[in-house]
Amino acid sequence: MLSLDEAQARLHELAQPLPPEELPVELAVGRYLAEPLLAQRTQPSTDLSAMDGYALREDDIAGPWQVVGESAAGHPFKGKLEATQAVRISTGALMPEGAGAVLLQENARRDGDTLVLDNDDGPTSRHVRRRGFDFAAGDQLLTAGFRIEPPQVALALSAGHSGITVHALPRLAILDSGDELVADPASCEPHQIPASNGAMLASLAIPFAADVIRLGPVPDTLDAMLGALDRAGDVDVIVTSGGASVGDHDLVRPALEQWGASIDFWKVAIKPGKPLLIARKGRQWIIGLPGNPVSSYVTAYLFLLPLLRRLAGAEFPDPEPITVCLARSLPATGNRDEFVRGYLDKGLAFPLSQQDSSGLRALAHAQVLIHRPANSPAAPIDTIASAFPLQNGGIA
Repeated sequence: MLSLDEAQARLHELAQPLPPEELPVELAVGRYLAEPLLAQRTQPSTDLSAMDGYALREDDIAGPWQVVGESAAGHPFKGKLEATQAVRISTGALMPEGAGAVLLQENARRDGDTLVLDNDDGPTSRHVRRRGFDFAAGDQLLTAGFRIEPPQVALALSAGHSGITVHALPRLAILDSGDELVADPASCEPHQIPASNGAMLASLAIPFAADVIRLGPVPDTLDAMLGALDRAGDVDVIVTSGGASVGDHDLVRPALEQWGASIDFWKVAIKPGKPLLIARKGRQWIIGLPGNPVSSYVTAYLFLLPLLRRLAGAEFPDPEPITVCLARSLPATGNRDEFVRGYLDKGLAFPLSQQDSSGLRALAHAQVLIHRPANSPAAPIDTIASAFPLQNGGIA
């Protein structure tokens, strides 16, 4: 049984990003850069005014001045500014040649074309955006592996790029298995439960996958499992939920072996989620997740999402922890890393009372997974702990 760190390191060591492709910048949201993004132009390309007011020479700050024209955004002043002259200027407009200071509109008084100070706040160069203050041509703006989100779209376009090189997103098939599962949540017999894990995992993975195929629920027979694996086709990642443990009806491992996959590792020292399985068949990855929904979610958060991000080219695929202060005490841990569901309130982390691996209500209200390393002593109130933020909402 591998430790959490060993298992995650093993996964990242083996997984390699998918091939790169060129995309229009606007269509690259959610992708990861395959190469550094370099500026092809300087921003701003010349000095601009940061405020509405009047452009003046930097050494001519006493006044009065004669207003000789206007510089508006997209419509620059054509001439050169001489001493005792001023140009009406708008935010974002080009500073006229010879100008180096801006007198704010609210600090000026104008009588016809004559401009004078209206208070002690005179013209200053602080209101000038200098050429290249944001970036210069040739600057590295983003590293390879950076995720493209709306701000990066604007940055890439401003830097002169109409297209960028990003990695392909992985294609994913999700297979939930179990004789107790039914597809219609409104038609469950007492011995059955709705098949909810597949939908949960698909929703979790969609931001990091090109396509998500749902296969299941699959009955607990070897033939049914093999058939479902075949139907997955040539996707990059196959995720199974349920059947990864050691019971008589846990058929994921024997099915994978008969299908031709090789097991990289099985069982990780975490709670919940110990019976995690990682396998490969050619270039395809297979992740076998536990069937209990909380265990399935936690292991997907810790292993499936990092794998998808890594295949998509992420520089840092693992979830980023935050620091929290415990509002309730926690007992000592055993020989596994534990992930305690909790919520946040006024800067404090409250572990939820329900920590059963089947407890969906608590999971739905959890906002953080509080990480308790293996063999940790009891943690009293006000202990500083590490936690992983979730996207959930309220308080159970």
